[in-house]
Amino acid sequence: MTIVAAADGSALGNPGPAGWAWYVDENTWAAGGWPRATNNQGELMAVIDLLDSTAHLDDDLRILCDSQYVINAVTKWMPGWKRKGWRKADGKPVLNRELLERLDRATMGRRYTFEWVKGHAGHELNEAADVRARAVATAYQNGSPIPIGPGWPGRGDETRRAEYGDLTAPVVPAGPAASVAPAAVELDLFGEDDVLDAPDDREQVMLLERELLSPAVRADSSRVAAILHPDFEEIGSSGRIWSRDAIVNELAGEDTESADIEVLGCEVLAQDAVLLTARTSDTRGSALRSSLWLRVDGRWRLRFHQGTPEA
Repeated sequence: MTIVAAADGSALGNPGPAGWAWYVDENTWAAGGWPRATNNQGELMAVIDLLDSTAHLDDDLRILCDSQYVINAVTKWMPGWKRKGWRKADGKPVLNRELLERLDRATMGRRYTFEWVKGHAGHELNEAADVRARAVATAYQNGSPIPIGPGWPGRGDETRRAEYGDLTAPVVPAGPAASVAPAAVELDLFGEDDVLDAPDDREQVMLLERELLSPAVRADSSRVAAILHPDFEEIGSSGRIWSRDAIVNELAGEDTESADIEVLGCEVLAQDAVLLTARTSDTRGSALRSSLWLRVDGRWRLRFHQGTPEA
């Protein structure tokens, strides 16, 4: 028999209130999280807990995961990291070592495979795990009870319940906004060791561009600063040149509204550079956007942006 389960993580702010979840069906799922963590930590913990929760079973495990960071960590990078004393090729310490070591131990002797699924694309199991991980992150943000789920049937979850309490209420998306894809504030930023093919690079840049248009993200100064390159510059519609600090401060006090975006082009200029052009529209009208994204230390950062209102 093969157990098929989805595992996902969510962080509101990245780092910020964070959740993780794995999901098999309505009677078999679990979730948890922390007051402050990163999305990658949530992704790792979801897989760790899934492996721990099924350790007593003699079944194959197929893990559906939308995090290439987690999949590559297990299937490509971990042997090299361990040989180097949990250091990367450049000699720097591997991030999230404690969780990675737990994941390494959890996989020992197990029969498992990973299957990458595209996040926020309507995959039933992935969406179910995503909703539950996001619900935990939101609960930490709001100070409400943590919905941990029933866990694996017949398995005692004393450790989890001692931490979170006996909270097994079902999780329901909070209105239409919960089903909008992508949910910008929980975007999975790939780990610093990821080297992606061009199509994936373009997709990641398009998701980040959409994220920057989200009112929730624009109101989160730390999140905006994390997406922008340290040397970010923007030429505004008035001709003013904005620095990263200036735009972060401006957005923090801005009452923003949701905007629709139509991607017009997304061109890979070099291995670590992507140019995106798009049209945005809101109640104020439409504008053309040009954005230059650079990959720095494995993560995409917006280096330059210019927006021009359409006549």
